Amino acid sequence: MKPISALKRPPSLHVSVQESLRSYIAENHLEAGAPLPAEGDLAQQLGVSRNSVRESIKALESVGVLEVRRGSGVFVKAFSFEPLLDNLTYGLGGVLTQIENVIAVRRALELGLIDRTLEQIGPDDIRELRATLEEMHSRAERGEAFPDADRQFHLLLFRCLDNPVVTGLIEVFWLAFYRASNFTDLANPDPMQTWRDHLTIVDAIEARDLASVRDQLDRHYQGIMQVIAFNKSGHSNGREL
Repeated sequence: MKPISALKRPPSLHVSVQESLRSYIAENHLEAGAPLPAEGDLAQQLGVSRNSVRESIKALESVGVLEVRRGSGVFVKAFSFEPLLDNLTYGLGGVLTQIENVIAVRRALELGLIDRTLEQIGPDDIRELRATLEEMHSRAERGEAFPDADRQFHLLLFRCLDNPVVTGLIEVFWLAFYRASNFTDLANPDPMQTWRDHLTIVDAIEARDLASVRDQLDRHYQGIMQVIAFNKSGHSNGREL
């Protein structure tokens, strides 16, 4: 016979207050920038102390739900991936195996969307990608890394989709990878090859060759995995990816 399951503990008061505040925002369809009632009013309506309300507001502020403006009050905050990014980067702990997992997500996301990019990308987008490639090439010739240009490249690649959620996810996983890379001092043994990888992607896009675009993008991610393998072997030349 199975034993009786233990009763679950009720949520703490702070958690209950946070849930009530979230429900208040949702039920009243409050959008970013909308003010919440004053702290004292919230405490009275909820039947709790002002300290409980204050601590709950701080907790919701830390996860990006609320924004406290000193002297003005508490407001609903615009949606942001930043809390996810902070937690994701912290959770990686700079372990190369975990960085590989982030790369796997980036690869799946970008390969899954590249077909639509090819359908919608225009001449202005390609022109900006070419300009970004020139910056990459200039730095690669000097043996330098080009993280800012790389970030810009991947955002430009999917800008034509006009989807802020896609843009946010691409940026989150890009930043998570590079922040984690800094923890491990990840070194790129061949910046010129990294530039060439990006160049072939744009060439294939301009030729409107979907099979080639997918192949070149996949090769790019294979190159990143080779850099990680290079670092796992214990080699380093002091340059970041």
